[in-house]
Amino acid sequence: MTFEALTTPTTPTALTEPTAPVTPTAAPRAAAVDHPVLGVPPAAPADAAVHFAASLSFYADVSDVAAALAAGGNPGFVVVDARGTQAWDQGHVPGAIHLPTALIPRLAAELLDPAVPVVVHCWGPGCNGATRAALALATLGYQVKEMLGGMEYWIREGYGYETADGPLRRDPDPLTAPPGDVDCGC
Repeated sequence: MTFEALTTPTTPTALTEPTAPVTPTAAPRAAAVDHPVLGVPPAAPADAAVHFAASLSFYADVSDVAAALAAGGNPGFVVVDARGTQAWDQGHVPGAIHLPTALIPRLAAELLDPAVPVVVHCWGPGCNGATRAALALATLGYQVKEMLGGMEYWIREGYGYETADGPLRRDPDPLTAPPGDVDCGC
């Protein structure tokens, strides 16, 4: 495939059918740019919609997971912490299941109900352990989402967590969450 074929905006006719080039009608394309933001043009709106809808089926936001858990009752999913024991003891989401990635093939069937979706996380955005765990779980037939930000953002956004020494909670980092109980609005 050529570079041009990879960067030409398209509109899908169906998720499984090939896409055809589309010429935008709302606004003319800008001349070539000398920066990386628009050096490759944005995807066509229909392609972007398909991409972002798919993204939401793969990822869950820390605040959405926290809100669902805080609402009480059955949230409809289980949280799985894929980190090792030392990290788990350092702090984990209350009610989460500890299932290190390396143990998923051996222990998932004992710890998880295949009918219940899994939200998996690792330490944070600089770690792809949750991605590896999500892959291992999906390969075994589990419905799975990755929690964006992992444990790092759970703590940074001010949600309570459990440690080997008991429960803890830190004030929200104002760079990651609004102060107080204010919803960010997104």
